Amino acid sequence: MVEQEELKKENLILRDQISRIQDRYSFESIVARSEAMARVFELIKTVAEHKTTVLITGESGTGKELIAKAIHATSDRASKPLITINCGSIPENLLESELFGYKKGAFTNALKDKPGHFRKADKGTLFLDEIGELPFLLQVKLLRVLQEEEIVPLGGVKSERIDVRVIVATSKDLSYEVKRGRFREDLYYRVNVVAIHLPPLRERLGDISLLAGYFIDVFNKKLKKNITGLSSDAMSLFMNYPWPGNVRELENVMERAVLLATDRLITPGELPSDLLLETNERGLATVETLSIKKACKSLEKKLIGKALKKTDGNRTKAAVLLEISRPTLISKIKEYGL
Repeated sequence: MVEQEELKKENLILRDQISRIQDRYSFESIVARSEAMARVFELIKTVAEHKTTVLITGESGTGKELIAKAIHATSDRASKPLITINCGSIPENLLESELFGYKKGAFTNALKDKPGHFRKADKGTLFLDEIGELPFLLQVKLLRVLQEEEIVPLGGVKSERIDVRVIVATSKDLSYEVKRGRFREDLYYRVNVVAIHLPPLRERLGDISLLAGYFIDVFNKKLKKNITGLSSDAMSLFMNYPWPGNVRELENVMERAVLLATDRLITPGELPSDLLLETNERGLATVETLSIKKACKSLEKKLIGKALKKTDGNRTKAAVLLEISRPTLISKIKEYGL
């Protein structure tokens, strides 16, 4: 079909431009072009050169660890260690020794001194992920470390000076946790010197197609495939899905799609059923059919109608918003009687 050939040409052009787009819209391996993420990039550049504690917030999968890595990589500590620890993944009885280390004889089987993550990160950066999961007693000790820049290993009696830049992250609302008595207020103010919030993917739709193209390139290389892009039906589903798992979920979906794709274009048939059945958070109706073809046409018609309304009927501007060519848009307007 003429339309299909046209779509293939558009995707080939998009693929040719991928590397240049990534150069323009990437920052330390973070791929984005939305205004919200541009502000995040500027904030990273501003805080990187200072030792100030940074609090990174955002839903799971938004890329908080990537932001921590970007801050470290653009700082004067880049040649020193970046140590990462997830406060929610280590048992409470082991977390203190993991953070602060221990002295020989501190407990049974402590046969020699062991440095903790603070010591390992000396002169570098320590990233404490999911800080909201830190046990209350350890919150007190962390506050002291941040204030005094000293640690006392388990079984030790003498404090040790350290020079560590601390970055913390959480998917929780720490101010709410403070009100509920689950997070110390003084520690909250101490870590919340500079806050960087990562918006969820559903609030930066402009990044979806860019990230999808980026992951196609990544998984083409990994899986030895030659996928050129997404069909318009697949992209319509992407733009209407709320992405509860954010960028991490998109990455997983793209790996699956590239693996399963039998043609050069990824179609809805290679996508998880969630993308068809999930109610769109932006007010589009829930798909009420299990027919992929009917579901895609329904969503596509609504998207086109929405774009035309937003641009006051300007087809050129609507085509730009929909990321399709103007001739393709005109063809679909006739098809759907819009």
